[in-house]
Amino acid sequence: MSRWPSNPRGRLEQAAMDLFVERGYDQTTVAEIAERAGLTERTFFRHFSDKREVLFQGGELLQEAMVQTLAGTPPEVGPFDAVRAAITCVATFFDERHDRSQLRQGIIDAHPELQEREVAKMAKIAGALAEGLRARGVGEPDARLAADAGIAVFRASFAQWVRSEAGEMGKTMGECFAALENLVESGH
Repeated sequence: MSRWPSNPRGRLEQAAMDLFVERGYDQTTVAEIAERAGLTERTFFRHFSDKREVLFQGGELLQEAMVQTLAGTPPEVGPFDAVRAAITCVATFFDERHDRSQLRQGIIDAHPELQEREVAKMAKIAGALAEGLRARGVGEPDARLAADAGIAVFRASFAQWVRSEAGEMGKTMGECFAALENLVESGH
């Protein structure tokens, strides 16, 4: 069995994660990642704009899946429930990647600039969800509130799930959505 996935992107991602764990994020260069993957720096930059993007490369896929799910939600479904469907559609993606998610989050948590990048990526997804709600005829501030609340639940769910043993992300999301609803209804 080959050490590397056959695709260059996968090889680069695996090499980067290995090096980030072995040497530390700050001490790892793009040249070292490419060399470890058996590829060139040029190939690295065809797949990633910089080494930070190795940690965030799945964001566009998550956003696309969420937006598509939101668009496919029946029109009679309210904004918050539509966002809930969009957010929870990605749960199984994470279930298969618990160990990698723990490593990734440990690296991000240790670097303020990566934390900022993560917040920016989440804000971009929230913006796309709000736009999707507006396309469904939801006005403001409802579209933005529903999208931001959904992303807040996603972030809380992910933080709780990634610190746990490999449980089901969908279950954790359900618990966090229920906690938010209870908080809003009860006021505490």
